[in-house]
Amino acid sequence: MSNIIRTPEEIAARVKALESILIEKGLMTTQMVDRLVEIYENEVGPQLGAQVIAKAWTDPAFKARLLEDATEACKELGISGLQGEDMVALEDTDEVHHAVVCTLCSCYPWPVMGLPPNWYKEPQYRSRMVREPRKVLADEFGYEIPDTKEIRIWDSSSEMRYWVLPQRPAGTDGWTEEQLAALVTRDSMIGVGPVKAAS
Repeated sequence: MSNIIRTPEEIAARVKALESILIEKGLMTTQMVDRLVEIYENEVGPQLGAQVIAKAWTDPAFKARLLEDATEACKELGISGLQGEDMVALEDTDEVHHAVVCTLCSCYPWPVMGLPPNWYKEPQYRSRMVREPRKVLADEFGYEIPDTKEIRIWDSSSEMRYWVLPQRPAGTDGWTEEQLAALVTRDSMIGVGPVKAAS
């Protein structure tokens, strides 16, 4: 499964090639490409999910609403849209770690996480994550989950899109939502990586 994680250079080369083909064939203009990039950099994407998580870490009432109905709680923050109609937030605890996969294709909560990473769509990830999650997390992502902690794998679909509410890092008491949001990673919301450590 060594080809699950692609280097930034490989991804950039693929994106550039696809962009060139679309422009050459007249399917898109450079302005359209720029607008799409702007949308996914600023209007949807993991930075929005990070804001939701930071709010949940600092506001117990919001956290309760998020765990009850993630779609509606996100709407409170102005976050909604296509591929985000039926979302469920899964809370990591000291006893349970959650991770998300889509075994059929690549269903993913775009409004809070942007576009899915390439490895999320790879057949190797989709099949192995279900069968041997602890090994995949350790070998492919360098993310060691203690044997004492249960790992639960959630299969996203077009009817239900899951994402993870990771545990708040120690040493962040008194931090602002903005400071906390900077610790949240896309991988921590999929469950394949940790949040950044407080420094």
